[in-house]
Amino acid sequence: MALAVRVVYCGAGYKPKYLQLKKKLEDEFPGRLDISGEGTPQVTGFFEVMVAGKLVHSKKRGDGYVDTESKFLKLVAAIKAALAQD
Repeated sequence: MALAVRVVYCGAGYKPKYLQLKKKLEDEFPGRLDISGEGTPQVTGFFEVMVAGKLVHSKKRGDGYVDTESKFLKLVAAIKAALAQD
């Protein structure tokens, strides 16, 4: 069964960042993730990433975008830990 990864992002322009992250995660975990994204209807500044229902990255809490290797590896570690529990 695929692991759920959900991204809620600001609908006012963050969709390309979501699609870039989605592709990178799919390349890292081929066929193992169910990645969904939701753009907010208003300007929110959100870029929130949940793995199996747990918030693991939050732009609103100061994490910024997933724009560095260390931020990406934090997500990879959270996904690997969630997959190990299945």
